[in-house]
Amino acid sequence: MKILSAAEAALLVEDGDTILIGGSGGGHSVPDALMEAVEQRFLATRQPRNLCCVHPVGLGDRDRKGASRFAHPGLLKRIVCGAFVDSPPIAAMAASNLIEAYTLPQGALSQLIREIAAGRPGLITHVGLNTFIDPRHGGGRQSETAIEPLVEIIRLGDRDWMFYQPFKIDVAFIRGTTADEDGNISMEHEAVYGEMLSMAQATRNSGGLVLAQVKRMAARDSLPGKSVKVPGMLVDAVIVEPDQSQTFRTQYDAAYAGEIRVPVGSLPQLPLDARKIVARRCALELTPGAICNIGSGISTGLPLIAAEEGILDHIVLTNEQGVVGGIPVDGYDFGAGRNYSALIDQPYQFDFYDGGGIDLAYLSAAEIDRNGNVNISRFADKIIGVGGFVNISQNAKKVMFSGTFTAGGLQVACGEGGLKIVNEGRSRKFVESVNQVSFSGRYSAERRQEVLFITERAVFRLINGELELIEIAKRVSLENDILAQMDFAPKISASLKPMDERLFGSGPMGILAELAGAEPPVHPRLRSGRRIAA
Repeated sequence: MKILSAAEAALLVEDGDTILIGGSGGGHSVPDALMEAVEQRFLATRQPRNLCCVHPVGLGDRDRKGASRFAHPGLLKRIVCGAFVDSPPIAAMAASNLIEAYTLPQGALSQLIREIAAGRPGLITHVGLNTFIDPRHGGGRQSETAIEPLVEIIRLGDRDWMFYQPFKIDVAFIRGTTADEDGNISMEHEAVYGEMLSMAQATRNSGGLVLAQVKRMAARDSLPGKSVKVPGMLVDAVIVEPDQSQTFRTQYDAAYAGEIRVPVGSLPQLPLDARKIVARRCALELTPGAICNIGSGISTGLPLIAAEEGILDHIVLTNEQGVVGGIPVDGYDFGAGRNYSALIDQPYQFDFYDGGGIDLAYLSAAEIDRNGNVNISRFADKIIGVGGFVNISQNAKKVMFSGTFTAGGLQVACGEGGLKIVNEGRSRKFVESVNQVSFSGRYSAERRQEVLFITERAVFRLINGELELIEIAKRVSLENDILAQMDFAPKISASLKPMDERLFGSGPMGILAELAGAEPPVHPRLRSGRRIAA
């Protein structure tokens, strides 16, 4: 194992290399010093050229850091990742067909790396069927230059499956907190673990080069063996970056690292606006002991509602990056968590998700059509990608898609147990046809999944592959504020009812008593009346 500067490490990257990059979202465990060094070398020498970059999670500060460092014509040939939302310059290159661009499910990419490490033929999964990831509907392509198929349909046991093909790995950029003199890597200050171990294993077994960025060095044999996340036998070189920040926006938060727990009472309360109304309505779906996923966007308000209502101890909030329990963080540091009971590697979190382990999923929706199809991934030339959305939405037992009814300038006022639309949003979300299918209503209906669409003024459910209006806020006009703001006419339930008046009040809703009084889930063998010996 060698110790190199970032500039020296960048010299090891060759033309045409495939680089596997660790980390998540807004700088969480992102080896940005290595990425910057490659960018600076290219700007100075025009080398390396025609790189292929693969990273399961979108990486960037929504400006020039992270994946955006590779957004230079000639430097990047292909990118395969979960999302472009954190790297707008990359999205712009994809929209202009300057690179070969693919967005694939975050979980599928995360698990595929583990399959490559094991030398298996690739990843076989149901995740992505009947979405734009399905090769029959685009294969995850986000540019006209993306010609090569990365996914195919195979038939096993009278079922269609998605087969995500393996790829060569020349170099891996991973990150930790501390490296010892043998290259053992610990991650005690990191906000997420990601798939650093899988990346190092896959790269090593592919004959590639593993470069690890860390904050500090330690003496040989000084790291406790149980704290080592990546063994030194997998690491070729270490790059020390003393100024390495925990995320792009946060230098260091001890709660993100699990060192401390923050007082729940110190969390901010949401103002009474459309976001809070939606988050409150989402909270009414909670059940004792429910295992929940909290997606990005408006649904990130749910943990704050749970804290305000005093029900955090009665549910289990998770995110796809590996946080279990506690309070998932929102905003630019989305992906981190506070007060969590466990932090696990991302591939294992997705194993649990894909197998149906999520009871309740809270996700955003940007476009919804009459058949319950949802788009969050692309709007004309604006490319977002899917992140973990496909893994989560296809496999949760119950899915709540949440968002404001319209977007762009919406203003509402609460009062008298209901809602008044002060200023309507400029953009419609309920459209005749979505731009890209990130979630298939038909496929969901075939699997008898329970799906709700929750807004500040109305709630719909997916029934027999069609949207049905089941709740409407008081003081809201069905004709003017609902139907006139949709591109299609939904079914209207014969038992249409008003939304709960508590959603629109100034104080807590008081749902603690409801959850505390209900029986939490117990395995049937434990409630069967059998006598269990002490």
